[in-house]
Amino acid sequence: MKSNRLLALALATAFSTGAFAMDVAGFEFNGYSRGGPVFNDSDGVKGNLTLGGELQKYRLGNEGDNGIEVNFARTFEAGGVKWKVNYMPAKWGSGDISTEQAYVEMSGLSFSPEAKFWVGQRRLRIQDVHIVDYFLLNYGDNIGAGVTDVPIGGMKLGVGVFTGDKFDNSLPKDVKAHRVNVDLSEINTNPGGKLRVLLTAVGGKNQVNGGSGSGISLMHTQSNFMLPSVSNTVYLQGSRGHARIDGEFESIDGTRAGRRSMRIADSINWQSGPFGGQALIGYQTNKADLTGVETKDFSIGGRGSYAFTKNVKGLAELSTTTRKGTGADQRLSKVTLAAALALSEDFWSRPELRFYVTKANWNRAAAIANAGTFGANGKTSRTLVGLQYEIWW
Repeated sequence: MKSNRLLALALATAFSTGAFAMDVAGFEFNGYSRGGPVFNDSDGVKGNLTLGGELQKYRLGNEGDNGIEVNFARTFEAGGVKWKVNYMPAKWGSGDISTEQAYVEMSGLSFSPEAKFWVGQRRLRIQDVHIVDYFLLNYGDNIGAGVTDVPIGGMKLGVGVFTGDKFDNSLPKDVKAHRVNVDLSEINTNPGGKLRVLLTAVGGKNQVNGGSGSGISLMHTQSNFMLPSVSNTVYLQGSRGHARIDGEFESIDGTRAGRRSMRIADSINWQSGPFGGQALIGYQTNKADLTGVETKDFSIGGRGSYAFTKNVKGLAELSTTTRKGTGADQRLSKVTLAAALALSEDFWSRPELRFYVTKANWNRAAAIANAGTFGANGKTSRTLVGLQYEIWW
């Protein structure tokens, strides 16, 4: 309760002095929030309909949560060198307030003016597929240190070194983990095409089945794909052991083994006049190191928006996902229709206020596998009706 009151006071102060704060040179205030009521839940299930795969939660009318993240940053400059102090608290659902980011960054040094050196806990989220709320490349979120934006041979280099700890929690005292990431970006491959490579190496002590792990992600983005308003991104990724496929740690609490993962995915974004959207197709395999149990997840879906006027849009999202594993094959399909108020015609325009209706159905195998949540009592379909806001600033 005390931490909640402190956050409320911080937010009230930020908003009440916002006009002044935004005039202070070097001050940044940004964030993200979503939330709203679901009107027809009778058993506490308000969304989060997914088979569990990382690319399988199509989020429109299916969030199932409420929360806010606010980011405060202040930049100081002296002698041509810039210092940045950054802090981001977050509150999601009934959980406690968490520290998402807390770090100091330094840039403008004479030997490499473009490079940004940092220490602390920093998000290093590279590539988000918004419709499933997942960053396919992501190597932040733990306490560490590193550098980004180092120019090298026409590319940019980022390096991060991390422990397994976070500001809000630490590994057990006899359990250790460390990770090194190397991020190469802005690699020109062809007209309009750029490649990004993320490498991961993990080590540790008293981890289950050893503490090592490694991973590699290749991401190629092609702008002007078919049409000037279309971009397409292809992902090829693999990892093993205690390295997660996106670039972070995998199961390093000393009680769980790692796994071997492979993923291929393709996402496309477009905006043509009033019609915009994003679509995804992906396939991923995960094989547990100790048990050898393997899951195979497939995902295909997309969200489109059509602006009837500058501020009124219609939204539609369709998806189908499958999971193959030790039992019968699971399947879940979802369709959501929504009417939205927004600031402009663009697909990415926020804030957006939505009234939605979601219809989802799944087979008996999915109901059995999710009997503790949306598949309780053998239920194989569900309709959700609600209102939601989503905003970033």
